[in-house]
Amino acid sequence: MTQLAPSDKALVPFVSVDHMMQLIHHVGLPDMLRGLAAYIEADFKRWELFDKTPRVASHSAEGVIELMPTSDGEIYGFKYVNGHPKNTADGLQTVTAFGLLADVDTGYPVLLTEMTMLTALRTAATSALVAKTLAPKGAITMAMIGNGAQSEFQSLAMMAIAGITHVRLYDIDPAATAKCARNLAATGLQVTQCRTAEEAIEGAQILTTCTADKAYATILTDNMVGAGVHINAIGGDCPGKTEIAPGILQRGDIFVEYPPQTRIEGDIQQLDADHPVTEIWQVLTGQVQGRTSEKQITVFDSVGFAIEDFSALRFVRDRVADTAFFHPLDLLADPDDPRDLFGMLMRSEG
Repeated sequence: MTQLAPSDKALVPFVSVDHMMQLIHHVGLPDMLRGLAAYIEADFKRWELFDKTPRVASHSAEGVIELMPTSDGEIYGFKYVNGHPKNTADGLQTVTAFGLLADVDTGYPVLLTEMTMLTALRTAATSALVAKTLAPKGAITMAMIGNGAQSEFQSLAMMAIAGITHVRLYDIDPAATAKCARNLAATGLQVTQCRTAEEAIEGAQILTTCTADKAYATILTDNMVGAGVHINAIGGDCPGKTEIAPGILQRGDIFVEYPPQTRIEGDIQQLDADHPVTEIWQVLTGQVQGRTSEKQITVFDSVGFAIEDFSALRFVRDRVADTAFFHPLDLLADPDDPRDLFGMLMRSEG
């Protein structure tokens, strides 16, 4: 068989898991998180330019598989992602993902990358960006409830972006808490392992919930949460999966990414369909106030949105350019005559 050398147009940069980890270490984790947050904030500030649609989800009893597309008119991006809480019992990740950017003018892909690692980073960067915007002034302590794969990223993003110095950990599985504490031991954060969720939120100004079970759960009950805190509710991300008691939501001011998606998937699925919420891009652009008083409860009901992935993909594309942190992947057929794909096939035969 004749080996046809791929043309430059056939080659698409592919960032593997190994290359992504090399990139993170090259940039430095705190700077990587800050860089992602900056790209996310920049894209949120041009929110109105983007195509917006709730993600396309295929649900099963075990979990969900989703496609998350968007475009700013020049670049198109999407992410494939799953969420299967049962996977950890089999030694598998709860969340895996990959993503793609393409040029709108030609439709040609310009980047293909792993997004399991990148999604963990962009989720943490988004949480910390919003906490920096909404949390009480001078907040330095966060309760991290749910100490799975996302917990270290959340904690370090809050330190790098929102300025926390102390994290209080709790998980229903003490081994998860011990794992998280061990991983954070040399990061500069003060870490406290707690035996209950109630203990974890003592003295915390930022409360982050990130649990995996696909169930209507109440991780924070109404009587647990007092005035003057910011809540990042990031575990509720599909129909039938919640973490926050409705009473807290009723007392707080709720901020979301994209209401048509959050009302289906977020903690606000427990509320009336017309319950008032504020889109976080409006706060970041200065159109709407965020925190208005020290006693206010602010809730970021975050389910993840495609524009955040688009921002993360843009960041990676910019950072891997002119580096060795990607493979040129022979992904596209590129015949000499674009009308002669068949001829290309025949010429490849010996």
